[in-house]
Amino acid sequence: MLDLRQLRYFVAVAEAEHVGRAAERLHISQSPLSRQIAQLEKNLGLTLFERSQQRIRLTSDGRVFLTEARALLRHADRLENLGRRLGRGEEGGLCIGYVADAMHTGILPTALRTLRDRRPGIHVALYDQESAEQFEGLRQRSLDIALVRTPPPEDDPDLNTAPLLRDPLLLALPAEHSLAEQEELTPDALDGQPWIAVGDSQDPAWRNTFVASCVSSGFTPDIRLDAADPLTALGLVASGLGLALIQKSMMRGTTEGVAVRELPWYGRSVQLWAAWHRVDLRPVVASFRETVLAGRDAA
Repeated sequence: MLDLRQLRYFVAVAEAEHVGRAAERLHISQSPLSRQIAQLEKNLGLTLFERSQQRIRLTSDGRVFLTEARALLRHADRLENLGRRLGRGEEGGLCIGYVADAMHTGILPTALRTLRDRRPGIHVALYDQESAEQFEGLRQRSLDIALVRTPPPEDDPDLNTAPLLRDPLLLALPAEHSLAEQEELTPDALDGQPWIAVGDSQDPAWRNTFVASCVSSGFTPDIRLDAADPLTALGLVASGLGLALIQKSMMRGTTEGVAVRELPWYGRSVQLWAAWHRVDLRPVVASFRETVLAGRDAA
């Protein structure tokens, strides 16, 4: 049986890479902390740390164990909070994972507004996480619902999923650009133009994917700048620094100095999916999921 206190001690030492600093953070002395870590290793039959006179470092096994220990402690904290709220006669809180697109498309804010109107006292915790981390959170039951750009595999034994949104990409270009006067743009017109590439932090290969999608559509972008998010890209476009492909939902209040054109021949989009565990433990989770799914028709 794992001791949660020992796991918390282990995580503190792993993060500090120093027993003394971890002991200060935990408000205990070094000796009992070292004994607890040694006892944990003995119970597991596993060496978690490489020790030297200068510092203490995780072994490769220790790094794997750290990831799972953090997930277990997050779930334990959530479970304790749920138990306390149920003990007070409440339904428990909601833990929601999301990506930025869930916010600026309005899917998540609309669902949260509906939830507040129906259950004003419920506590909601929001976690901005990568898709893989959200899927693990669902499996560990530290998340109730995940809003992600890519779904889990169809044959996933634990998770269900449903599409929420397909957000088409539009061309944003400086209002003073020579191409801004043209209602219809061909791939040839965009070939060699200066571009601002919008990055996806969840996909290490996002830049290559972007270039490949342009080339397959008939033009090669001359990428001058990388933008971490669509809003930053729009600001750069407004400053006359290049063209960018921005999802339609970001164009509701078009930035001053930016012209927008549809590219029917491009056909790419940003997608949003909802994922949840196949086993619903609480009615409030199922209710909120249905609220989120209902929002896809209004998005």
